Order: sequence, then structure tokens, then C-alpha cells
Amino acid sequence: MMGQLGHVLVGLADNIMVGQLGAAPLAAVSLGNSLVFIALSIGIGFSFAITPLIAEADGAKDIEKGRSFFQHGIVMCCLNGILLFLLLLACKPLLYHLDQPEEVVNLAMPYIDIVAFSLIPLMIFQAFKQFGDGLSQTKYAMYATIIANLVNVLFNYLLIYGVWIFPRLELEGAAIGTLISRVFMLFFLFYILKSKKKFATYFVWAKKSLQKKVFKRLWDLGFPTALQMLFEVGIFTASIFLAGTLGTNPQAANQVALNLASMTFMIAVGIGVTATIRVGNQKGMGNFKELRRIAISTFLLVFLIEAIFAIGFILLKDLLPLIYIDNAEVIFLASQLLIVAALFQLSDGLQVVILGALRGLQDVRMPTMICFISYWIIGFPISYYLGKAEALGSMGIWLGLLAGLSASAIMLYIRFAYLSKKMIQHASIAPKM
Repeated sequence: MMGQLGHVLVGLADNIMVGQLGAAPLAAVSLGNSLVFIALSIGIGFSFAITPLIAEADGAKDIEKGRSFFQHGIVMCCLNGILLFLLLLACKPLLYHLDQPEEVVNLAMPYIDIVAFSLIPLMIFQAFKQFGDGLSQTKYAMYATIIANLVNVLFNYLLIYGVWIFPRLELEGAAIGTLISRVFMLFFLFYILKSKKKFATYFVWAKKSLQKKVFKRLWDLGFPTALQMLFEVGIFTASIFLAGTLGTNPQAANQVALNLASMTFMIAVGIGVTATIRVGNQKGMGNFKELRRIAISTFLLVFLIEAIFAIGFILLKDLLPLIYIDNAEVIFLASQLLIVAALFQLSDGLQVVILGALRGLQDVRMPTMICFISYWIIGFPISYYLGKAEALGSMGIWLGLLAGLSASAIMLYIRFAYLSKKMIQHASIAPKM
């Protein structure tokens, strides 16, 4: 959970520290990160393919296969980072054609350039992280992300406000702080994993060169997973653009509420990784009853955790926005959105953990279709029609998010229940055949 939360905490530091500069800079960070986060979700989605394959190989005690997946995964993530960086540079001009405040777009441009480049070290870091996760060694990535966040806060402080000998760079300073922290994070995790004897075998390059069939296996799992994340992140990004059409203050309020909701979501993503690892282990051992028990336990765990967050959002809805900005209208709008955010905590957490369990089963195609239907056939139309200024405005946008996430959670659970029961039945019949 801490390892996944680290990605969002970088954004939290940027939002809080840039928020002190005013509503327009905060909205610019929101707009810039919305574009970057789409690319980030695609890259992380591909990297998630590494974990279930490593976990299954670990469960089957097949080190050679695990080493092959790890080394091919590093190459895949490195290439993804470079391609995503170039893609973001190519997509930047689109922001001028999305009916966003011109002041906000102009401020966002240099911020995007630097944060986009930071995706290269971040994607390579993801390869090492997902490898460690697949072996149930999640603490090393946690150490890396915690320390990297401290590095980010330090350089944000020095470069945003121009402290000591450092220039005052404002938004660009926040972006540079993010870049420095991600480079640090990569080298820190690489050093730890490389120095541990238990990982030594995996770092010995395989005698066989890179193989097309291994990349195909990673692609078959990674591409649908990337689409799943793209569909979900895409609808949240659409909410940012829809809020931008309502004005600078609604967009800033949307960013405050979205950043808070993102932190609780990443806690759920961490539990989802646990579901992937444990389900993948049990799949490798062929113990399907235990697989189902473990998965349902993770569903219950995330439900209880997200229920606590939901209560916290409701009770603290007027106080939490004060962390980000001192603007009465932004604070009022954000407090209203937190009520809806509290309601969709449960479905948001459940759907991402069920996705993790399905990923452990290496079932990714049908869940991808479920995500598309939930977010873009059900959720987005509601956000679009209710999110207009003459309708419910920002509240309407978030009601659409609630509808999409709830539909996703229900359909994904039905999918998991069907597959897990089917596997148990086949396993019980097999010895008799």
C-alpha cells in the first residue's frame, strides 16, 4: 500500500506547495498531471503484467522462468518510458483545443515537459518494483518511495519558492523536484535488489537472448491491463477537462477532491497488488479453494478500509481542502465533491482489488471490456450531461464517476465468482477422469 501510495504522494506535495501560489497554478498542475497521468497509467498497466507471471513462477519454484520474465520486463518498461515521453510531447498542443482557461494552459506547458521526461526513470523503477512484488518482497519498493517523497518535498521547497541559493521556479521547480525524486527512486531500488543474495540469480543475464514469445506473454497480459487503467484514468481525466469548462475555481476544486480520492484509491491498489501476488501463487500451486478464500479476504479487507476513509471524508469535508488552498469558493466546491468521493470509495476500492485478483488468474480481456462499458458507456455520459453549468455542475460530474465505478465493481465481482467456482469444480473432477 505504501509503495503504491508513493506515486500519488509526489502529486500531493506538488499540489499543496503549488496551491500556495494561487488557484491558477494549482489548476495548471491539475491540467498537466491529467495528461501525464494518462501516460503513467498506460505504463504502469504494462508493468503490472510482470507481477502475476513472477508470482506464478515463484509458486511453481521455477526460477529460470521467473528470471526470463523479469529481464524481458525491464526491457519492455524501458521502451515504454521512452515512448510515453515522446507521446506526451506530441500531445501537448491538444490542451489549447479543449476549452481550458488560456492562463492555466500556458502555465502547464513547461511543467508537462519536465514531468513527462521523469516517466523514463519511473517506468524502469516499475519493472524492478513489480518484480519484487511478484516475489512477495514489497518492502524495498516501499522504502524507495518513502525516501523519494522526502527528496521531492525538499527540492520542491527549494525550487518552487527560491530558497537559499536556488532560483524561484514555481511550477517548473515542482516538476524538477519530481524528476529528481524519480531518478533517485530508481537507483535506490536497483542498488538494494542488486545487493541482496536472494535476488542474485535473477540479475544474471539469461544465456538465451531476448525471446519474442516472452514479450508476447507480457504483451498479452500488459496491454489489456493498460487499457483497464486507461479507461478508468481516462474518465477521471475527462472530469478535469469538464471541470475546466466551468472555470478556474471549479477546476482547482476538482483537483483538490481528486487528489484526496487518489490517495485512498492507491491504498486499494496496494491491496490489489496483494491479491495479484497471492492469487498468482495459489494458481501456480494449483490450490484453487485457497485461491478463492484469499481473494475474498482481500475484498473484505479493502471494503473495511475504504469504509473508514469514506467516513473520514464526510466528517472532514470542510477541513481537508484547507490543506491545499486558501480560497473560499474553491474550498466550498471541494467540500461538496468530497461527499460524493466518500460514496464511491467503496466501489472504487472493490473494483481495483477484484481486478488485481483477476490479474492473478491472468484473466484480463473480459475485465477490460467490463471497464470500458462501466466508465465510458455508463459513467461518462452521466458526467457529461449532469456536469454542465446549467445542470449540477461539478457535483454532476462526480455522480457520473460514482455510477461508473459502482457498475465496474458489481460486474467484476460476478466475473471473479464465476471463474473461481469453475476452477474449483474442474480441479475436483480432474482426479476422477
